Amino acid sequence: MIAENLKSVTQRIARCCEKAGRRPEEVDLVCVTKEAGIPRIDEALALGVRIIGENRVQDALAKHRVIGPKAAWHLVGHLQTNKARDAVNIFSLIHSLDSVHLAREIDKEAKRIGKVQDALVQVNVSGEKTKFGVLPDVLTDIIKGVSPYQNISIKGLMTIAPAADDPEKSRPYFRKLKELLDKINERRAMDESGAKRSLPEGDERRILSMGMTDDFEVAIEEGSTMVRIGRAIFS
Repeated sequence: MIAENLKSVTQRIARCCEKAGRRPEEVDLVCVTKEAGIPRIDEALALGVRIIGENRVQDALAKHRVIGPKAAWHLVGHLQTNKARDAVNIFSLIHSLDSVHLAREIDKEAKRIGKVQDALVQVNVSGEKTKFGVLPDVLTDIIKGVSPYQNISIKGLMTIAPAADDPEKSRPYFRKLKELLDKINERRAMDESGAKRSLPEGDERRILSMGMTDDFEVAIEEGSTMVRIGRAIFS
């Protein structure tokens, strides 16, 4: 079943990329394993999954002790500051940076082990009070506040669209996140004199983590470079 589901998901990603005039290689699949045990995760890895996404640090630690570095590990759920040490030890990318205070803790723990921790700023585009993430109007301030820390590197943005019965309802939120990233990149492309300069290949602020099982195709159409899918693979 996992093989069939994974094949279906990858085919849907490829078709969506073709429709949007993009290459499938531009979109990374994060296989979210919060509902999956070790045997099912091993099966997914044997089928070519390269990135494991976990919502909780505690769950990831238990699985990581068994699975180890067979894949890259991403934290896709909320990170509490008291879990920063454990998170830095196992995750290659943290999707849920949402405050300068948290960045300070991540930076401190990363420095302790001689690591530069990659992270995405989680943006609460919808403004829902039940969601984590920074509001769009303070995003620039957060990025500026994080910039002095040498052991944390902001690689892009992440968002979670509101739950909806129609994927099209997610489109405005994904489009907004893409606009926010474009504005950040535009500012980065200006030198102090105001003259434009070219950004190097692989510039830091290029990842757009958006789209899950119910809406990842819309997210890809709006520019997502990383989709977080669990239920469509393991159900």
